[in-house]
Amino acid sequence: MSESKKLWGGRFEGKIDPGFAEFNNSFHFDRRLFEVDVTASIAYCQALENAGVITAGEGIQIRDALETILKSGVHENHPAEDVHSFVEARLISLAGDVGRKLHTGRSRNDQVATDFRLWLRRSIDDLSEIVRDAQTSLLDFAGANREVVIPGYTHLQRAQPVLLAHWCLAYFEMLARDRERLGEVRRRVNVLPLGSAALAGTSFPINREALATALGFEDVSRNSLDAVSDRDFCVEFLNACSLIMVHLSRLAEDIILYATSEFSLFQLGDAIATGSSLMPQKKNPDSMELVRGKAGRVFGDLMALLVTLKGLPLAYNKDMQEDKQAVFDALDTTSASLRVTATVLGNLGIDKERARMASSSGYMNATELADYLVRKGVPFREAHEVVGKIVTRAIELGKELEQMDLSEFSALIEADVYEALSLESTLGAKARIGGTARTRVAEALEAARKAVRG
Repeated sequence: MSESKKLWGGRFEGKIDPGFAEFNNSFHFDRRLFEVDVTASIAYCQALENAGVITAGEGIQIRDALETILKSGVHENHPAEDVHSFVEARLISLAGDVGRKLHTGRSRNDQVATDFRLWLRRSIDDLSEIVRDAQTSLLDFAGANREVVIPGYTHLQRAQPVLLAHWCLAYFEMLARDRERLGEVRRRVNVLPLGSAALAGTSFPINREALATALGFEDVSRNSLDAVSDRDFCVEFLNACSLIMVHLSRLAEDIILYATSEFSLFQLGDAIATGSSLMPQKKNPDSMELVRGKAGRVFGDLMALLVTLKGLPLAYNKDMQEDKQAVFDALDTTSASLRVTATVLGNLGIDKERARMASSSGYMNATELADYLVRKGVPFREAHEVVGKIVTRAIELGKELEQMDLSEFSALIEADVYEALSLESTLGAKARIGGTARTRVAEALEAARKAVRG
């Protein structure tokens, strides 16, 4: 058998059009599946032997050849149609005609689905670790700046002061949900389709449960039509990547904003910024802008696959070859974005004094004044209205609340109000679970450390 001969060519007499052949071929990208294709073939060979389809001697011969192929690696410029054709061609060249027996009862349909699940299972494990590394970088940044207070924002308007570590932990929680989602996707990935053949199931007595165990799958597919045409697991993975990129993009936007002259809270290290080709004073946050931009690319991968799948009839269709490039690209882009984000966090400075000043001005303690009145027995809506009038007057006078004689506005306001309006009291009052009080944030940091170590 020629190494470039098509696996499906028996009923064809004419030659395939070269342009269509190039359009049809997927070896230039699906060679990523090389290792898992060989691994799955080794397990399938054993299943054929156990079922009595091939002899023990033939099984040894095939597995030895496959081990040799695995060690020699993939030949990137091979003329194979796809990675599965490449492996089979190499097998036959090493083992001879006995190598032709390996595909007994197996279709490329269930072979591809199995390979892709094996590859994605491992990739999810790798990606989960990269997410964990980004979480660790957030915790390191928080730990190095655990005393720092920054303004918290809603509607991009200063709202209430929070600890910088509390801000870091918000993104930590987002990434924690991302890791949890990846684990859920992995569970549904980890189902064996091999043994479904082309669409109707295999005609040979393959022990699918034993084959699943050999390949580390937790379950076997229950319907052969669904097994060869299911790409839900790819969509779910792309969705998980998309949410990771949403979170990274939000973090990137915060860093970009806080590093501007207008905010001047963060300082970009030289390792993570670029300059302008015209304006020598510029330090541009290209690292974070790229992460923000690449989020759209991953969303596009998700949309592309959804549109590809939406009108396909059962069972397998060649359209589904498009699944791999979307998944490969999303994995590469998400992994790179996580790594760059971790690098940025490790090279990010903060102007602590400016952050504290920004957290102590702009009437960010107005809610504390309203709460003070509530504790004196004033209904909150009434307290809210009173403080609103006080803020209006303070703006007219160009003063902060603590610079005013607040007793003029209510007989209930006493001297202890100024302590209640201090920055530390404002923080300390948020002492319930999930709040920004220093004690709570310290507890949350410790819990987060344990979570990433676990």
